[in-house]
Amino acid sequence: MRDFANSSYQRKKVAPNRTKIERKPLDLKKYLRPLKMAASGLAVLSLIGSIFYGCYKAFTTATLFSLKSIDVSNCKHLTRDEIIGLAGLEIGKDLLGINLKLVGEHILQNPWVETVRINRFIPDSVSIAVTEREPVAIINMGFIYYLDKKGNVFKVLNQGDKLDFPVVTGFSEEELSSDPKGTKEALEATCLLLKILREKGSFILADVSEIHYDRGYGFTLFTASGALPVKVGSEDFTAKVERFARIYRDLMVQLPSIHYIDLDFKDKIIVKKS
Repeated sequence: MRDFANSSYQRKKVAPNRTKIERKPLDLKKYLRPLKMAASGLAVLSLIGSIFYGCYKAFTTATLFSLKSIDVSNCKHLTRDEIIGLAGLEIGKDLLGINLKLVGEHILQNPWVETVRINRFIPDSVSIAVTEREPVAIINMGFIYYLDKKGNVFKVLNQGDKLDFPVVTGFSEEELSSDPKGTKEALEATCLLLKILREKGSFILADVSEIHYDRGYGFTLFTASGALPVKVGSEDFTAKVERFARIYRDLMVQLPSIHYIDLDFKDKIIVKKS
């Protein structure tokens, strides 16, 4: 066996194969060119957007039709100036820019206003037609309010408000909050009774100073002369008032001796004497 350890043979080192790669410098312009194009496009779009926005602002703010006249319907309780003040309208305003719905909502905030109708007329005017509430009674609910013909409690009385109305008692704000449906029905019945008293016979509304409501029993009238209680109940008001009107004048002669009158029967009147 050959002894390679003591052999004089010398191995030659062989250089490994190497391929020389020539690296080219990075062409940044090649990569930046699309970014420049995108930036230019965005600049153009931004410019176009600015132009369109400017045109839009100029169009929407241009006062093509200026408000020159405001027509207001005649009202009993509110003045023309009060209504225009509630509406927030001013001469010279852009007519097309006026929000009619919002104007109407502002006017309706006044308790006297029941309905409002607003019309715009090109080129330069607006009309406001207001329907006011009409009080038929004063109702004592802790505070003193007006009651309208539809049974709506609508306004706290202030100094200077008229007081020549029948007074309604027996209702409370607590009942109106806790039982709005039942209380509203009772208030509507109150207005029906008031309407019948206005229209029927010799016993007229001017003879009534107070209408008292009791949830269990119904209504009791108190005459202006002598505060005589007249019990009416809660239904069939027309027949009862007509029956009473026929004898009212004769009964008033006996007023000092009468304790109360009860109409809450189908075909008779009870006169209770003191």
